[in-house]
Amino acid sequence: MARPAFQLLLTVTLLSGLVIYTVSQRGAEKKPNFIIVLADDIGWGDLDVNQPEKHTNNTPNLNQMAQQGLRLTDYHSPASTCSPSRAAILTGRYGLRNGVTHNFAVNSVAGLPLSEVTLAQLLQQAGYYTAVIGKWHLGHNGPYSPNNRGFDYYFGIPYSNDMGCTDTPGYDLPPCLPCVSSEPQVIRQRRSVPGGCYSKVGLPLVENSSIVEQPLNLWALTEKYRSAALRIIHSARARAQPYFLLVASAHMHVPLAPAVADPSGDAVYAASLQELDGLVGALKAAADETDKGNTLIWFTGDNGPWEEKCQFAGSVGPFTGKWQTSKGGGSAKQTTWEGGHRVPTVVYWPGRIPANTTSSALLSGMDIFPTVLSLAGVAPPADRRYDGIDVSGVLLRGEQSGHEFLFHPNSGAAGKFGDLQTVRVGKHKAFYVTGGAAACSGGTGQEQLHDPPLIFDLDREDAEETPLQFATAEYRAIAERVARKREELLWDIATDGSVSTADYNQDELAAPCCDRRQAVCRCHTVC
Repeated sequence: MARPAFQLLLTVTLLSGLVIYTVSQRGAEKKPNFIIVLADDIGWGDLDVNQPEKHTNNTPNLNQMAQQGLRLTDYHSPASTCSPSRAAILTGRYGLRNGVTHNFAVNSVAGLPLSEVTLAQLLQQAGYYTAVIGKWHLGHNGPYSPNNRGFDYYFGIPYSNDMGCTDTPGYDLPPCLPCVSSEPQVIRQRRSVPGGCYSKVGLPLVENSSIVEQPLNLWALTEKYRSAALRIIHSARARAQPYFLLVASAHMHVPLAPAVADPSGDAVYAASLQELDGLVGALKAAADETDKGNTLIWFTGDNGPWEEKCQFAGSVGPFTGKWQTSKGGGSAKQTTWEGGHRVPTVVYWPGRIPANTTSSALLSGMDIFPTVLSLAGVAPPADRRYDGIDVSGVLLRGEQSGHEFLFHPNSGAAGKFGDLQTVRVGKHKAFYVTGGAAACSGGTGQEQLHDPPLIFDLDREDAEETPLQFATAEYRAIAERVARKREELLWDIATDGSVSTADYNQDELAAPCCDRRQAVCRCHTVC
């Protein structure tokens, strides 16, 4: 009579052991590493494989990465200027939710609202080593600095590389002036020439909470970034710890400072692009050497090229925004024309992402947040609403499903900061507000409100030149869908209890300064 009971006990014991073994095996599975390379002010057409007819060879490493991975051709930065784009990437939320609708300044006292949870914080809590190399631009004081927003290590510039002077300026239009060297220190920013560089406070290079060089040497910056990034990759491997590395390069933002012999004219931009490509190649080689098959590399941009910089600005490719340029003004950075937010994007993960593939799914930089969390097996906080979507199916399984609707907020040109002034649905794009940033010629397009909206068919013409006729059935159907969805999103944001508000107040003493007794806060050692 005791035999059945013994068999039952044995079965339960074996099953329990199997469960414990299975759980322990899952726990022992290696978590993937993530390298996000975020280029600054890069054009969709800057990637060779996006414009093969140009026969340039400026991005051989990115070309190879595309051949060995996935190229995303309809991928958009969340905004067309720096701070709002970066905030949305790290939170997976539109600026109207996370509070960051335009750029922070050198004198900003705050940054990305502390109520927001970043991708780095969530991965850090899950056991990842987290690091950011390069540009931050989401707050540099106290609790807003990278080390307090989920990053174990930070090395870079607190904001854009034109928001401070250097002793040997790079290429810009108008040209940057070198730092003053003998005047008493005045914590005050001004532009030496309209559209030029800040001239009163040195550009700082920060490591964690210390300024290690001010003003920094722009010409040596890429090598310093490369060395720091490779050190992180190799040390993480030595510790057998998964890592999340954000490399936010200064390329292709002016001033350009390529470390090559005397480039001139258009060669300056090409040399800078080649330098960026070399940095990507070094990261890829290190990732393949240390943990190939377990490291995802995601290359993209924060917004389109800065058109008013002329020969020092990148290529928008076919996305020229002709409706706007025909009326004066630029149609790239700081606008919601395609050139302002459609950015070159390549994702590489050998053995996981099929090689030499292309996707035209409608995607956004906000998708990095939920996708990386999903691949890492980390759940996002359930107390807030998100706008990015998990696109791991697009990356790993060739799915073509992206956003049904994608909203492009104003963040620098016409209209109110944060306004959802342009809506994309399928192949159609509707403008409620149009306007241009400064063009190379100096012209700026006037703000125009459109009710009903202008609607373009991007399949027929990616240059956005001729809108659909209002009287057509096609126009009426799209306009109705867009209006309904836009109102739904605005209502959703209005009723969202997790909406944050950014503090854009400024104080002269908020500017990073290693030694206020020295002109331009000059120092070259840890302060």
